[in-house]
Parts: sequence; structure tokens; C-alpha cells
Amino acid sequence: MSETELDRPELFINRELSLLQFNRRVLAQARRSSYPLLERLRYLCISSSNLDEFFEIRVAGLIQQVEYGSTQRGPDNLTPQEQLAQISIEVQTLVDEQYRVLNEQLIPELRAEGIYFLRRHEWDDKQKNWVHDYFVRELSPVLNPIGLDPAHPFPRLLNKILNFVVTLEGQDAFGRPGRMAVVHAPRSLPRLIRLPEEIASHEWDFVFLSSIIHAHVDELFHGMKVSGCHQFRVTRNSDLWVDEEEITDLRHALEGELPGRRFGDEVRLEIDSACPEYERDFLRSQFGLAKSAVYSCEGPVNLMRLNQVPDLVDRRDLKFREFTPSIPKHIRKANDLFAVIRKNDILLHHPFESFTPVLDFLRQAANDADVIAIRQTLYRTGVNSAVVQALTNAAASGKEVLVVIELRARFDEADNIELATKLQAAGAQVVYGVVGYKTHAKMLLVMRRERDGLRRYVHIATGNYHADTARIYTDYGLITCNPEIGEDVQQLFRQIVSTGHSDKLKKLLQSPFTLYDAMVEHIRQEIAHKEAGRPSGIIAKMNALVEENIIKELYRAAQAGVEVKLIVRGICALRPQIPGISENIEVRSIVGRFLEHSRVFHFENGGNPQTYLSSADWMARNFFARVETGFPILDRDLAERVHNESLELYLHDNTQAWILQADGTYFPLEAETEQLSAQSELLTQLG
Repeated sequence: MSETELDRPELFINRELSLLQFNRRVLAQARRSSYPLLERLRYLCISSSNLDEFFEIRVAGLIQQVEYGSTQRGPDNLTPQEQLAQISIEVQTLVDEQYRVLNEQLIPELRAEGIYFLRRHEWDDKQKNWVHDYFVRELSPVLNPIGLDPAHPFPRLLNKILNFVVTLEGQDAFGRPGRMAVVHAPRSLPRLIRLPEEIASHEWDFVFLSSIIHAHVDELFHGMKVSGCHQFRVTRNSDLWVDEEEITDLRHALEGELPGRRFGDEVRLEIDSACPEYERDFLRSQFGLAKSAVYSCEGPVNLMRLNQVPDLVDRRDLKFREFTPSIPKHIRKANDLFAVIRKNDILLHHPFESFTPVLDFLRQAANDADVIAIRQTLYRTGVNSAVVQALTNAAASGKEVLVVIELRARFDEADNIELATKLQAAGAQVVYGVVGYKTHAKMLLVMRRERDGLRRYVHIATGNYHADTARIYTDYGLITCNPEIGEDVQQLFRQIVSTGHSDKLKKLLQSPFTLYDAMVEHIRQEIAHKEAGRPSGIIAKMNALVEENIIKELYRAAQAGVEVKLIVRGICALRPQIPGISENIEVRSIVGRFLEHSRVFHFENGGNPQTYLSSADWMARNFFARVETGFPILDRDLAERVHNESLELYLHDNTQAWILQADGTYFPLEAETEQLSAQSELLTQLG
């Protein structure tokens, strides 16, 4: 098929609409009766949080394009304006479904378990008295209502904060007639309050902050009558932008930009569904939003606040069964990890296997007198993590410690600035990556002086150095002292920190230089193997598949008869099962207890399979605008293990798999034989 024919827009799914499809799959977990009830509530909250970020970043970007007059079309041929129109329709449907799940399924089932969110009309006299005392004692002193008149213009409201629009009748102390007022609830106030045991009607009785404020809002407006009170929330553009070519200090520039995130341009208004039309129009006009940017909510305007309920309610039977990540037998009792690594590479599959060996490796390096230098990249890790403590100890002991911190890790910028300050104070050398490129690679290099010379020990991974997410994200980490990989990682650090060109890498693939070309070449080699009658096939697992030219290469491979199996957790712009183009491509998404995060690329290669792990998805930003790594699994046994655990097992999952259809929708795969969950199986195999 010609290049022009592969450019047809109907061959590509819009990335924003695909992301909304992923959020539908997340929300579907909240309806799964086989999941514990409080975990289902978490999935509802995750779907709400995902939608928040979608508006803060993706929708905000489209709105900016429209404001700049852009009519540029993507591979799917949609303009920014057309995308916004479709997004609005899809999101309102999704929001309606979220509140249906909450009101018609989760709340009744929670009540059956003795967990109540009491509405105002359900409070008995004792509860009313307690709530009133709570309002007077805890809320009234910090609530600051703002009456709206020519002297009190509409306030600049913070991003995603709970607010109330209040309509008033009568006159205030100055004789001013009542109109409207706005009350905002500071983030410091708890959004959910548990009633004391002695007045509770059930084992777990909660009241919403919004219900308490609504019940007593009239006390904030003495002498006036409240004729209406409705909660709302505005979402703002939260993307940060700094001109890296113009600034002299990235850290100080970001510190200056962060406060402005709370007051970015408005992109969405969520409002109580009972709010009258004229009040909606008033609010909409204040924020300069179109009607399509207003969403009605049949309940709390911020569902994410319900995420605290599973932590507040001590009911183990309503949560996933606890598990303890395992430690591979050959390192379980090892006192000297360096000696173990010299014998064999260590492959860790999180969260089924523990992140502790990575921390132990770093701690041992920090305390080992023969270690002369440690280099590490940090993207998301947490300021008080064991990783940071080990690096701090190493620097304080006089070791040469170099840390590449990506300050622009979205929504972790403030933490990473604090982290940089802490490490610098301990004596570590801290750099912020490469101007124009996010450093997304996950690498740790330890240089140790041994009898036969300097040896390089490396940990290289698909996921972050974050012990908390290592318990809920699926990722791989490889610890090795392979000389070529060690030299490559050292070269990468030199590239990031220094200037000029480095030698060609021996084993690793690297964005923005070689990873994309290598993936294209591997796909084309599979076509050649197929045409020559040799074994061929591609299996790839990732978070997102968007890059247009990679998709075309996969179409060409499928047309040549190469079997392509893709496990794409989130966004997928490729359309499978199109006659004559992609019949040989299957795309599935696994959504389960753990968030699928590992990237695994397997090529049959004529009977000599090659398997890579990577920090990069198949997206333009990962290939061309980030520092990323792809690394081969050289040990045959470990490569086979990766193939079996992350590819074959997932391709046979029939309980958590969703199959992508040519029209861009997904359907859940239903087991025709014995049920198999890849994640549950790995908990059994590796746990």
C-alpha cells in the first residue's frame, strides 16, 4: 500500500478520545462485583482524578490552540475545535456514568455494609447539634464569604477548590440589597467528616463538608435570607511553560511559575445539577467558558475526595487481599549484593517482586568504602524516600554523587525542587537534565574499585525510583555488571551532564538518537523474515501507542503477514482489524489491580528472538523530546522469563483484558474456558 493510502485519517484514532476510552475502562472496574467494594470506590476516584488531569493538560492545550487560531489537523484529520466538540459530548456521558455508578451502585452497597454518607435530611437531632457545633467551631472562622457587587468583583478562585454560589434576599448592614455571594472552602478543611461513635446511627457514618456548609450557610450572612446555595468547582490550565532558551536557571524559573498554576486559564466548570440555569450562566460568564465546558454533577463536585474512605474505614474484607512482594531466592540472604551481581544479572518484576533489593543495592553502594562514585536519574521519587536518604549518606561520606533530577516531572515539580535542595546541601552534584528534553530514563550507576580494576554496576529500569509506586505499578528493573551496558550508562550520564558528542553505544538504545530508528529497523526486519519464510512476529507492551510513523510501520508489517500483538494499557491511535491493512494486528488493554507500566518490545527475529525493556512508550515525545533508554535482556533465561511473564501470560488473560475494535471502542474479553488473570497469576508465581 502506498504512503498516501497509509495517511488516510480513518486509519488513526484520535489520541484524546482514546484517552477517554481508557478512563471508561477504569470506571468499569468500579462496577465489577468481583472486586472488593472499597477498591471499586477507589476506581471511581481514579477515573475522576484522570479526568481532572485530562482537562488541566490536554483540554487546556486544545483550548490554547483554538485561541491562537490554529486549524492544524492531526493524523485523524480533526482540528482542535472539532476535538473539543467531541470531547465535550464524550465527557458529559462519562460524568453522568460516574455519578450513576456512585448513586445507584456504590452508595447502596456501602450502606449495606454499614458505611453511610448521611444527607442533611437524614440527620437526627443529636447529629444536627453536633454538626452545628462543628460548623461554629471549625468552619465558620475560616470561611470568608464574598458578596458580589461593583465594589466586590468576582474573586479569582483557585484551581479545583470547592466553592458555593449563594443567592441572597434582603439587605446587609450597609443597606445593600442581596444579590449573590461566593463562599470557598479552603483545602485545609476535610471534605469528609466521620461522626463520633456516640451519635452515629451506623458503624461508619460520614457527612460531607459541603452538606455542613450548605446546612448553615445562612449563618455567614446575618440578617439576610439565603434563597439558593450550590456547590461548584473550576478547573484551570495547569501546564507549566518556561522558555528554556531564554532562562539562565531552570530551577528558579520553575519556582517562579509554580504559584501561577493555581490561577491558570479556566477550562472546565463543574456544578451541582440542581443549580438554576441563570446561576450557571452567571458563573459561566465570569469564567469566560462556553456552555460545552459546563458539566452537571449529581453529587459531590470532586469525587476524588472519596478516595480517603478506604483509608478511614477499617474493613479488610472490603479491600484487596494484602500481599508481600517477594525477594528472589538467590539474593534473599545475600550480605554482598556486588558478589551476587558478578555471578548473575538480577531481574526484578515489580510489584510482584520487592523494590527492597534496589534500595539495598544503593545503600550498600553508599556505605562501601570501595565505591568511588554513584550516578542516578530521578524523575519521581518522593522527598523523604530511602533512595534520597542513601544518596544523601553517600554524598555526606565523601563519595562523588551525581544526581540528574528532572524538575519538569508534571505535578512533582515542587517536590523535585525540594529534593534538589536537600541533595545539594548534603554535597551531591545536582543537574537538571538537558535543555529542551525531559530526562525520563531510569538509571543508577555505581563505580567500584576492585582487584581487577574499576567495575561498573548498573540498575536500569522501566519505572521510577519510588518505593510506593513500586507496590502498585508493574515495572521491570535489571541489575547487572555487564561491561558494555556499564560503559553505555556511563556514556549516557556524560551526555546528559557534559557537552559534545559521545561514543556510539554498544548495547543500549537511546532517545532522542537511536531508539526510534532501532524500533523501525526491527519492525522492517520482521517483514524481511516473513518474506523469507523465517519465523517472524512482534509483541509489544506499553502505556501508549501514538507515533504516526511507527503505526504506519506496524500496518506495513501486518500487510506483509507479520503477526503483531500489542498490549497497550492507555492511549492507542492504531486501528486494528481493518481489512487489507491491520487484520494481523490485535490490540488489548489490561486494567486490573495494578497499573500496567512496563514497556516490553519483543521481536521474533527469524528464530533468534530479541527482547528489550524500555522507559519509553511509542509516542513522539518519548522518541524525540525526552532522554529515554531501551535495553536488551542479554541473558537467555531472563529474556524468556520476560517473554512469559509480561507478554504470553498477558495475551492469555481473559478476565482483565479489553480488546480494541476498529471503531475505536473496547469490549471486555469474557472467559470461554478457565479464568486467567495475568496479575493474579504473577502474584501466585512470584509471591
